[in-house]
This record gives sequence, structure tokens and C-alpha cells, in this order.
Amino acid sequence: MDNFRIEKIVPKSRTITINKLPFRSGEKVEVIVKSQKRTSRKRYPLRGKPYRFVDPFEPVAQNDWEANQ
Repeated sequence: MDNFRIEKIVPKSRTITINKLPFRSGEKVEVIVKSQKRTSRKRYPLRGKPYRFVDPFEPVAQNDWEANQ
């Protein structure tokens, strides 16, 4: 089965036309339409913000390990 993928933006008429498909006339195909939700900047509020490591080589939660007790 050959796959063909194309991205289109839905116009105001809410109609999409796909031209020059790579399939032969009369060939049976399956059409699936999936929405691609656009991620907003609010979803990742820390993206692009400066960061700093404090004691990056110190152990974290060392007292929580049973083997250390």
C-alpha cells in the first residue's frame, strides 16, 4: 500500500481539493482527514527562558534511597 500525505489549510469555503494524486484512475483509496491542533505558547511557559544549574553534580534525594540507609 502506497501512502500519500499532503497538508492543506481549510479555506472559508471549508472545501479542500487535492490535485495530481499519485494513483491510477479506478484505484481504491482510503481518505482520512486529521486535524492538526496548533500548540500555543501558553502550553510551555518556560520555553526560551534563561536557566541556571546550582550544584549540578551533587546527589539529589540521596536520603530517599533504601540502599543508603
